[in-house]
Amino acid sequence: MSRRWWPRPGKGSWSAAALLASLSVVAAAVPATAHPHKPQAGAVYYVAPSGQDSSKGTTTGQAFQHIQRCADVMEPGDICLIQSGTYAETVAPARSGTAGLPITYRAAPGAKVTLSGTAPVRNFSPVTGADVTEIAKSDPYAQNSAFSDAVAAGHVYSTSVDLGSDVTTVQVFTDKKSGVEAQWPYPGLDLLDPTLQYAGAGSAEATIADEALTRPAGYWDGARALTGYWYVSATGTVKSSAVGSVTLDVAPPCVHKVVPKETRYALAGKIGELSRPGEWFYDPAVKRLYLYSEDSPAAHTIEAKVRALAFDLTAASHTTVTGVGLFASTIKTGPTSTGVTLDGINGTYLSHYTDITRGATDCGSTVTRGVGDTGIVLDGTYNKIVNSNLSLSAGNGIALRGQNNTATNNVIHDVDYLGTYAAGVAVQGNSQTVTHNTISRVGRSGINLQWNTVEGLTPGKDLIAYNDISGYARLSLDVAAIYTCCSASMMRTSIDHNVLHDPEPATTLTTFGISGVYADNGQSDLVIANNVGWGNREGTVMLNGLGTGSHNNGVYNNTGGMTLFYVKEPGQSTGTEIYNNIGAIRGLTGATDGGLVLSNNLPAETDPLFVDAAGHDYRLTADSPARNQAIALPGINDGSTDATPSLGAYQYGAPKWTAGARR
Repeated sequence: MSRRWWPRPGKGSWSAAALLASLSVVAAAVPATAHPHKPQAGAVYYVAPSGQDSSKGTTTGQAFQHIQRCADVMEPGDICLIQSGTYAETVAPARSGTAGLPITYRAAPGAKVTLSGTAPVRNFSPVTGADVTEIAKSDPYAQNSAFSDAVAAGHVYSTSVDLGSDVTTVQVFTDKKSGVEAQWPYPGLDLLDPTLQYAGAGSAEATIADEALTRPAGYWDGARALTGYWYVSATGTVKSSAVGSVTLDVAPPCVHKVVPKETRYALAGKIGELSRPGEWFYDPAVKRLYLYSEDSPAAHTIEAKVRALAFDLTAASHTTVTGVGLFASTIKTGPTSTGVTLDGINGTYLSHYTDITRGATDCGSTVTRGVGDTGIVLDGTYNKIVNSNLSLSAGNGIALRGQNNTATNNVIHDVDYLGTYAAGVAVQGNSQTVTHNTISRVGRSGINLQWNTVEGLTPGKDLIAYNDISGYARLSLDVAAIYTCCSASMMRTSIDHNVLHDPEPATTLTTFGISGVYADNGQSDLVIANNVGWGNREGTVMLNGLGTGSHNNGVYNNTGGMTLFYVKEPGQSTGTEIYNNIGAIRGLTGATDGGLVLSNNLPAETDPLFVDAAGHDYRLTADSPARNQAIALPGINDGSTDATPSLGAYQYGAPKWTAGARR
């Protein structure tokens, strides 16, 4: 069960979402002063890698070289047409458009445009035995290591390059594919399917015991440790090490212990581990990058991430970006942004970091690492991202902050590869819309739905509907395809018509809490209706009233079963209605003692006679006992051709609704 302790929202306090980051006042953006030397309104400017920023930019033959040059001169109504090529820059508009005259950045017809956050890394030379001897003067364990063996085999190269002082932000690419920092165990190159190592017998508190730890005593001292257990991924530092064990500077936060056979871990920060394909090691003290390669790096394109943003729209409003690609970078709007549209964005490797706790030991800031500031970040009001393909992020695919923002018709996959509360779409603020997205292969949740107010604005409900989510729970448990927490009154936020299926937990040791929709730790005033799920241990819906109780929730016409948890004590679930559902209900005994009402749910022992349950077609056949059995709920179960609505998510005789991106 979850045992988190976030406070109940109210005057002077915040829900768990407040741990993400405080939201600023949202107000209309003020356009910058108009450019004094501009052609007529509605001008078109051109950009090409072969252009010159000293050109006029008004024809293809006089194109600018950088998109930023467009951003410097454009005024409301203007368009920047971007020709094929890679642009290594962060674009920060000098001014905003207006509601009637937006400023537009658009890929030219047929153009393939990429804004890259990387810079090339060149001039690698082979590392020699003499180099190893020199390295061993500061790190004696470099000798007689896997690294020295790889050097002897001619597979290690190095170059001088300044990638900053923080190794946890370094990301190195070979031929557009991210490598991994040298670590043990070697995780492989699939960031959402790493090789996992588990603490062994004798582990406790801050000590990881494992007979597979065969490195000499002291080898791992000062290394960085990634741990994961239950719902918590965390990072820390190795204080001391011996053959068979490492002891961290502090026990993992939230759970405050290392659990034998349950806590997964990895160790990084030692050059002695640099010995496998795709691995690199960076020494910030001497500003040197080491790379494992089977052949010369000169035969490949080697790049390193050097900037976070492709478009910095934090001061922009009424701006459209359409048809562009992002590589190792992302886009961010600000608290005052409004009317921004991102359309047809193709983004890979949006955000990267390998630190989680960053020296903090409190639970809240650890589990929420990356939730508010990674992936495509839409802050402000009435902004939207549509028709986009987003993949590969340590944190989110999309973060919705502020109010009245939208994510629709996007395909998002392989995100949250550190397994925190980041998600395919992380929803904060309120009045947000997340519909018709396809989300798959995520470290934790497909959608992480939090709720908080935005100062100066009237709050409203969120809409989470028609999303297809699969492959969740890969790196964290106590989780769902759509997860919402903690102790918030959600103003009748609707979670409806979602298809939630096939979670893929990497561990089979503890699998608690894997569900389709999970209202965790006292979420209230939700409408959870017409969702379909399969493969979820706890069913399509799970209510956990621990803390402030599960109140005034409407759980209607879902297919796939559910689990009721901490709803049975007096007053713990008043106002909650569970009607018209199909599937076994776990925790049913005494469930109504807390005040909730159960009615017209198909008994678990009754076969609903689906059209093709094995093929996941959960429509009802003509002989189904779920026909004509539902409490009529206008707006929830309309559409049946029978006199009385059906149980479950599909009304008999009605057209089958579909979820996911519409492409």
